[in-house]
Amino acid sequence: MDLKDLTECMHAFVRSKGWYEPDSKRPQQPRNLAISLSLEANEVLEHFQWRDDLKDKNELASELADVALYLLQLASVSGIDLEQAVLKKLEINSSREWDQ
Repeated sequence: MDLKDLTECMHAFVRSKGWYEPDSKRPQQPRNLAISLSLEANEVLEHFQWRDDLKDKNELASELADVALYLLQLASVSGIDLEQAVLKKLEINSSREWDQ
């Protein structure tokens, strides 16, 4: 499955919950999605708070999936081709100088 397929699965889920409807209590707008993305990313950090080891790999995987889903949705509703954005950023980063 590629990013486009995952994005379609994510949209199907969101539509099934009615969150794209105009009267939704969870408006799927870029601002709200960016906030949700940040909150989910912080939940990833909780897995490492006060520890160096990973306690529960499955719980971390679930949080990473949440981050990925919000990222896919934010890119999609903002009209950004995430695959192309990632490839472009990798190209830019390949020519940057990094600390050795």
